[in-house]
Amino acid sequence: MEKSERLFQRAQAVIPSGVNSPVRAFKAVNGTPPYIAGAQGCYIYDVDGNEYVDFVCSWGPMILGHAHPQVIQAVQEAAARGTSFGANCEIEVKMAEFIVNAVPSIEKVRMVSSGTEATMSAIRLARAYTDRPKVIKFEGCYHGHADSFLSKAGSGAMTFGIPGTPGVTPATAGDTLNAQYNDLDSVQQLIDENKDQIAAIIVEPVAGNMGVVLPRENFLQGLRDMASEHGIVLIFDEVITGFRLGLGGAQELFGVRPDLTTLGKIIGGGLPVGAFGGKQEIMDMLAPQGPVYQAGTLSGNPLALTAGYETLSILSERAFYAELNARAEKFFNEFEENFKEAGLACTANRIGSMACFFFTDGPVTDYRSAARSDTALFASYFDGMMKNGVYLAPSQFEAAFVSAAHSESALARTLEAQRKVLERLRS
Repeated sequence: MEKSERLFQRAQAVIPSGVNSPVRAFKAVNGTPPYIAGAQGCYIYDVDGNEYVDFVCSWGPMILGHAHPQVIQAVQEAAARGTSFGANCEIEVKMAEFIVNAVPSIEKVRMVSSGTEATMSAIRLARAYTDRPKVIKFEGCYHGHADSFLSKAGSGAMTFGIPGTPGVTPATAGDTLNAQYNDLDSVQQLIDENKDQIAAIIVEPVAGNMGVVLPRENFLQGLRDMASEHGIVLIFDEVITGFRLGLGGAQELFGVRPDLTTLGKIIGGGLPVGAFGGKQEIMDMLAPQGPVYQAGTLSGNPLALTAGYETLSILSERAFYAELNARAEKFFNEFEENFKEAGLACTANRIGSMACFFFTDGPVTDYRSAARSDTALFASYFDGMMKNGVYLAPSQFEAAFVSAAHSESALARTLEAQRKVLERLRS
């Protein structure tokens, strides 16, 4: 990786830690990050000429695989018409109509430029709607890097053991209350202790930033019931699960409707985009119709929405999710079986085409049980998989994704690499 190493050295001189997003620094796995030169289908290629089977999928968006011909052609045609207008365009309307028709709880939707911007805006809207200051989130859930969300967050904050909120004012931090995922009693306690002060409960319906953690039976419905009883806005952060678990996301899968939903990743087809939407009476509080200000120069960018719309059009084709999930289930079953045969402590959490394999015994149901994972063992495992041509997220606490482009041969190659690495770790 000589070229990657040289690029990383140059980057560290001009970019903080040499990266534009923390987990990319590979600190958690004690390695040098590869610099990617290109990608096609389920493969990525670094500047040193190495080929990897990719299970990061740009952290989720590439559900069709990289450089899908239909998406690329649509983006090229859109770019020829102009890359940004700062004005309304038809693709905004088409995308909004698609989302409203697909996601059960969304009656109106506004486009933004990132998942962080979507969750930040949804919280502001919930506070205005309820005229209350406080928000309940869950330990280990990650909703972007806005000030309100950084206490006991997942993703990179969990990877690097950053539990607090440096740079966040005490007042802002004090308005964020942390409950325990899958524990309704912890939520009720916070509601009781902060009577008529809770504006919103925000949750990943399937947590994807402390690894993959599934909701227990009735957890999401319990949150819905509590929110309704106490006049609290329930927000589902479906930046990861939206259009990953199905056209209607986790809320359709589990049959629970939030008041607001945030989206990102897949709806941009690999380009930067986010969205938030929900009940009309709440969304109509946004300016200029209402008093809640939110704006963005590149919101509704024609390239991003074109990539996303073409992606969603393919996802809506008959049997897409059934075929993808069946392939992923078969692969994840074999992946898990290899761990069992190797005799290494591993807990598999998976749903649809996303999964996490925790290096720990016992169930992983929340932040605290996920944090028991052997991160040193994971780092050794990660290094072995990289050397055998398999690209995983460089953190124990991130998801792995299977795309429609993952062929049987690529999955078989991955399983063979895994068996080699596990054999070495066991010896």
